[in-house]
Amino acid sequence: MASAASVFATPDIRNVVVFGHGGCGKTTLVDAMCYVAGNSKRKGDVDKGNTLTDFTPEETDHKISINLGLAHARWENTKINFIDTPGYLDFLGEVMAGIRVADAGLCVVDAVHGVEVGTERTWEACAERGLPRMIFVSMMDRDNAGFRRSFKDIKETLSPAAIPVEVPIGAGPDFKGLVNLFTMKAHRFTGGDKGEYEEIEIPEDLAAGVADFREQLVESIAAADDELLEAYLEGEELDQDKILAGLAKAMLKGDAFPVFCGSGADSRGVRQLLNKIVQLMPSPADVPPQVGQNGSGDVQITAGADAPIAALVFKTTSEPHVGDLSYFRVFGGQVTNGLTLLNPDRSGSERITHLSVPQGSQRFEVESLSAGDIGVVAKLRDTHTGDTLCEEAKAITLDGISWPNTDISLAITASTRGDEDKIGTGLAKLHEEDPTFTSGYDAERGQTIIRGLGEIHLNISLERLTRKYGVNVETHAPNIAYRETITKQAGGQGRYKKQSGGRGQFGDCHIRLSPLPRGEGYKFVNSIKGGVIPTKFVPAVSKGIEDASAKGILAGYPLVDFQAECHDGSHHAVDSSDLAFQIAGSMAFQKVALDARPVILEPIMEIEVETPEEFMGEVMGDLNQRRGRVLGMDSKGSRQVVKALVPQAELYKYSAALRSFTHGKATHTRRLASYEEAPSHVQEKVIADAKALAEDG
Repeated sequence: MASAASVFATPDIRNVVVFGHGGCGKTTLVDAMCYVAGNSKRKGDVDKGNTLTDFTPEETDHKISINLGLAHARWENTKINFIDTPGYLDFLGEVMAGIRVADAGLCVVDAVHGVEVGTERTWEACAERGLPRMIFVSMMDRDNAGFRRSFKDIKETLSPAAIPVEVPIGAGPDFKGLVNLFTMKAHRFTGGDKGEYEEIEIPEDLAAGVADFREQLVESIAAADDELLEAYLEGEELDQDKILAGLAKAMLKGDAFPVFCGSGADSRGVRQLLNKIVQLMPSPADVPPQVGQNGSGDVQITAGADAPIAALVFKTTSEPHVGDLSYFRVFGGQVTNGLTLLNPDRSGSERITHLSVPQGSQRFEVESLSAGDIGVVAKLRDTHTGDTLCEEAKAITLDGISWPNTDISLAITASTRGDEDKIGTGLAKLHEEDPTFTSGYDAERGQTIIRGLGEIHLNISLERLTRKYGVNVETHAPNIAYRETITKQAGGQGRYKKQSGGRGQFGDCHIRLSPLPRGEGYKFVNSIKGGVIPTKFVPAVSKGIEDASAKGILAGYPLVDFQAECHDGSHHAVDSSDLAFQIAGSMAFQKVALDARPVILEPIMEIEVETPEEFMGEVMGDLNQRRGRVLGMDSKGSRQVVKALVPQAELYKYSAALRSFTHGKATHTRRLASYEEAPSHVQEKVIADAKALAEDG
């Protein structure tokens, strides 16, 4: 725990989620902004594993952001809370948590590769929350960097409302400065490691192009404000203050997205970016109130010190010798050390002690946090990610976090005998830290299944399981939850008679089995006439059939989508019982189902693959090899979306394969669509595998 930190008033706070595709330079940029502002003592390097917001062993080993990271910079008497998010969609849950507690977004676009799939997906998530956004074209010092090419990509893919506010002077090794379109002055970098520059006149060879960009900027801002538009049309020269005020207003309405440029690696353009974050991005007091719920319905929560306290826990981590750390955003009221707050989601109270603000892996204690600020507290008793903390006398529940669906799964077993008990505890802790990681024992498949957003997500989660909880596991393909069904009508008898001294057991039933449409499940029809089977015993026949169908006929998988009709039978006045007719029903089912031409059904997934046009051939060819049936194709900006039905058995490790042959530029989602009859060769293999397993077991 570091020394005490300053307390900032609500108007002097900015909460900025930094997002973009993996490898675009987000973490490097956040590190540079904190270093330039003087809130970090060293300039970090992703390759060296010493950046401010990537500090877990998994992040330093893989050299990618895995967790949501928090840091702050003090600039122009303003505290900027940066929420650094991962760029790979395997960790989209972390991004969604960051977006939930931000008031604005900073989109980072690689000047070499332009807008990529991770950028698009997270841009859309910010749009759904209505966050005003800036765009920073990073890595302008890299070979093949192109600002105009990237800007064109931004306008076409992200928003036509993107407008440049800076123009670079040079690119790659010749990136020497930039032109500020607000002041119409050039900033020539002077070589310091904090982005120092001197102001000069605009170079003559750039003057014409800069004038065009300046006109675009002024026209865009004026078009979003009637007063400015009138002044502009009357030929009035708009000064810098009016342009800035108009741009801030347009950003808040979602009518403009200013585009900056620079390099986080050498801090070029970072000072200018910090200035504009303070000047243009809204404080918590400037954004619409949050909507929460109390016992009477919806209630608005304003970001004021006198408002009821309402805070949302958006991240939970665990540290050795410290325990759980709960990161939260204060939406209303003021949180002070020693305060006792209610958790209405768990109906319990929590005492706030050692209240702190995060700075990467460090924490600085504060006496209080104003509305709008972000803090962290340790050792809450029963508070979890997504929970609300509020005043006991004014209970309020905030909307939680919209987690993405987990659609990738693996089966795991303990590598070492005796670790089975430890697995459950470790998996539960992983879910606490990352709600998009889930696990559970699947009785039907006889496996412990873990689920996540991609193979990388699951593999890194298992690395964390080993490092933090000392559990080593082996991974396997999850068993496929096949089903069985019948394809024609058949009938027959089940007769159970047992006599061994004393009262015997007797049950006798005649049944007909008929196929039902897919998805209909099980239906029982009682056609008994004349009381040949007493009414009280007929449900036992149905139960016997249903229990037997759960064990299948061909390979031990549940038999579904069929109707059983009991139309005849006999009984014994003394020896008949529920148990006897249940056994008779089971015997009848097993005999008749074999005559009803049983088949294996396999689960079919509906998948959507989003890919650049250049990889369409590879995507389509791969889907065909996986027995996929393409349903259709749609355009989405510069990308193509392919919808297809693919057997679940063919999708094991599909995410990794898709990432490999599209160089990480395509993504997919999946959901269970239906069950369909499997091809004969698949059925034969499923039946053979089940037989071999039974013999081994």
